[in-house]
Amino acid sequence: MTAPVPHPHGERELCEAALDLYKEALAAGRIARSATEPAPCLLDLALLLPDLRDDTWLRPVPPSSALGRLLGPLSREIDARVRLTDALTRSLLPLAAMGDEDPNGSITVIEGVERIRAALHRASQSAREEVLTAQPGGNRLAHNIRQGRVNAGFVLAAGGRLRHLYQHPARYSPRLKEYVTEIPSDRIQIRTMEQSVGRLLIFDRRTAYIPANPDGTAALEIRHPALVQYLAGVYETLWAGATPFTQNLPTAMPGTPTTAVQQSIARLLAEGDTDGTIAEKLGISVRTCRAHIAKLMQTLGATTRTHLGALLVRSGIVEGPVPPPRTAKRPATPE
Repeated sequence: MTAPVPHPHGERELCEAALDLYKEALAAGRIARSATEPAPCLLDLALLLPDLRDDTWLRPVPPSSALGRLLGPLSREIDARVRLTDALTRSLLPLAAMGDEDPNGSITVIEGVERIRAALHRASQSAREEVLTAQPGGNRLAHNIRQGRVNAGFVLAAGGRLRHLYQHPARYSPRLKEYVTEIPSDRIQIRTMEQSVGRLLIFDRRTAYIPANPDGTAALEIRHPALVQYLAGVYETLWAGATPFTQNLPTAMPGTPTTAVQQSIARLLAEGDTDGTIAEKLGISVRTCRAHIAKLMQTLGATTRTHLGALLVRSGIVEGPVPPPRTAKRPATPE
């Protein structure tokens, strides 16, 4: 008996053959089971389910329901890595201050904004291959962009490349758009993501910088190879789930009347986050967050925040159950 040929991609991926068959099934409402043999990933990802009346046929799961179910584990995996990174930072900070126990200088505390900028300036001058950066929030301050241009110049002059990761609101920053136009397109890549991540800079995968306190007035300079590689792995995970700057964000998910931002808010509501926490994760103001929640309520016809949770599950936007709102006494409309 001939052994089955392994499918040529990862278990979470969807190949072109599978996409074509899935489109065919959506158009016809069903597809013969035998026709899906070249694309077992359709069944592995539960995009097709057996027809209860005839087992030789398969029926397609609506794309909106499938997408929410498939994105859930990936979102939780990214969140877990980010939380682990934050926990690692908090654990290392008190140890890093014990200089006598770190004779190789693999972890150094840098105090003061100007000293941090000087360290990043020197690291940029030394970089020869690739610089990876992740920046939280949506607005890029003018002095950050100016400093970024200078540091990028050193990297580019040495033949290196740049990868920048921001949150989605940064797409609307005129300063960021100007910055992008000043650098050759084959030397820079930019992606954006929904949720926030602490500032992270990695130079040639040899040196990394992360915040050492909440207000950004202290940083850890990390040269320990294992820690730098770990942080680089976190960065790659975030990068894989982000959207290229050259691609437009989807305005709505298939089969639902809500925008991509509202989809993100709905998922975070489903996880029990407060308005303030959601705003922080998405890099928007609390006022804007509540405006989107109000729009969600209007779109779905919800009369209360609790009613909204039930409708989010019923609509397929999120998987239930949605916990009771933790901001029930606050108005859902903008201030």
